[in-house]
Parts: sequence; structure tokens; C-alpha cells
Amino acid sequence: MSDTTASLTRKISSAGDLQSVVRTMKALAASSIGQYEKSVRALADYYRTVELGLGACFRESDPAAPMVERKGQIDAGAIGVVVFGSDQGLVGQFNDVVADYAIKTLAALPGKPQVWAVGERVHARLEDAGLPLMGIFAVPNSVQAITPLVGQIQIESEAHRSQGGYARVYVFHNRPKSGALYEPVSQRLLPLDAQWQQGLAKVHWPTGNLPEVMRSGTATLRALIREYLFISLFRACAESLASENASRLAAMERADKNIDELLENLHGTFHRLRQSGIDEELFDVISGFEALAGPRQQPGRR
Repeated sequence: MSDTTASLTRKISSAGDLQSVVRTMKALAASSIGQYEKSVRALADYYRTVELGLGACFRESDPAAPMVERKGQIDAGAIGVVVFGSDQGLVGQFNDVVADYAIKTLAALPGKPQVWAVGERVHARLEDAGLPLMGIFAVPNSVQAITPLVGQIQIESEAHRSQGGYARVYVFHNRPKSGALYEPVSQRLLPLDAQWQQGLAKVHWPTGNLPEVMRSGTATLRALIREYLFISLFRACAESLASENASRLAAMERADKNIDELLENLHGTFHRLRQSGIDEELFDVISGFEALAGPRQQPGRR
């Protein structure tokens, strides 16, 4: 069925409304990227402080903390896993990328994973892959909402770990790169890597006054490890949110471009159809005029 000027007008109006929504989402995504990237940068000083404290503990003694990896330690038991994704769509391959990376990485590790998903979309993707899911968390919608989420994850994780559910904890998320790109990354949170521990023990103390670990070295180490885990989860969540909004921004830019092309085609079709209607109206006027004028009188006739 051919389009009419009325139907084309409706299509142009609908495309214009959709473009307004797309551009609004672009603006929101662009502003959200900045706040999450800023929150990651703000963690740097605090993370440095926690690292210095851990280094001091590792230098002073070798506390028998179960969260610290021992030399030659091999654990093929269950694995606690946290995968950050998204609740909302319009993010391209964002959830597929991190889910596929987590599935592939976990398949190469000994032990059975127990997975917590952050986001309904990635939860569905992991469920389709057959991974055992322990629970789902809602994706925070602001920087302020990240801290409560991290607290919930730590509580759930520690509850299962204290019951002997698992000794290893991994986190998977997307990390932003330059432009609108991102890459999936993973981090083993527990037990702490022995090589990483040795590296912290060698970090030079920034002042001439050497630190002294107060109270029990094990208690201090546990407190610093809790802060290290909090920072690691907070940063993973913030980087995931920045990547999500970067992916959404790229998707909205593609949609905006497609709508521009659609509007150009619709406007071209509308103008051609309108011009055709005007031409037909002019032909009708000329034909009517000629019909009304009638044949000229023959010479000699009265």
C-alpha cells in the first residue's frame, strides 16, 4: 500500500519524537560516564593508603590469616563469583561480552562456581549458560548507591565463605577503554595472591617514620583486607557502570544516525508525493479551464 502525505506526516512526527528520546538518553549516558569515572579516580588515594597498611603488616610478620594464600596452596573446591552486568537494555553486546568471558574463564578453573549476578540481563545470560546462580543484585543507579550494594555483596559472600562454602572469590566486569570501548576483566579477590603480597611488602614507606602495627597483627590484617575487598568491589562496580553507559552512548549514537537517515528519506518521499499532488491539481485546473472555455465559434456563423 502506497504512503499518503497524512501517513508520512505521522511517520515523520513519530521519528522526531523517537529521536528526542534517543538524544535525551545520549545526554544522560554521557553525564553518567563522567561521574563513575570520577568516583574510580577518587578511590586512588584511599587504595594507596590501604596498600601501605597491608605492606606494613606483611613486612612485620606473616599472620596466619585464612584469606592470605599460602605457598603451594591449591583449592579445587567451590568458587564464589560476582559478575557485574546491567538491568536495562540498549547496551549493545555489553552483557554478552562479560558473560562469555566469565563462562570461558570459569570453565578453565578447578572447582564448581557459585555465581552472584549484578543485573537482570547478565543474570539471564548466565542462567542460559547453565551456571549455578546463588542470587541477583540490582544495578545501582548512582554513585551513592554503589556502597550499599558492595555491603550486600560482602555480607552474602562472607556468610557463605564462613560456612565453608568456598575459599576463592572472583569478580568479573567490563572496564572502560578509550572512547566508547570496553573490555572484560577479572580479579581474584580471595585468597590474596602471594606474589601481590610480596610486592606490597617491598613497597617503600613514604616517610622516615616507620609504621608500627597496633594490637594483634592478624586483627589489623583482617581489617585492612576487608577495606581492600570493599575498594576492589566498589571499583569493579563503578567501572562496570561507566562501561555500561559508554556502550549505551554508542548504541544511542548509532540509533540517532539511523533516525537521521530515516527522516531524510521520509522528508524526501513526502516532498516528492506533495509535488506530485500539486502537479495533479494544476493539471485538473487547466483541464477544467479548457473544458469551460469550450470550442471557438466557426467563421461565418451567427
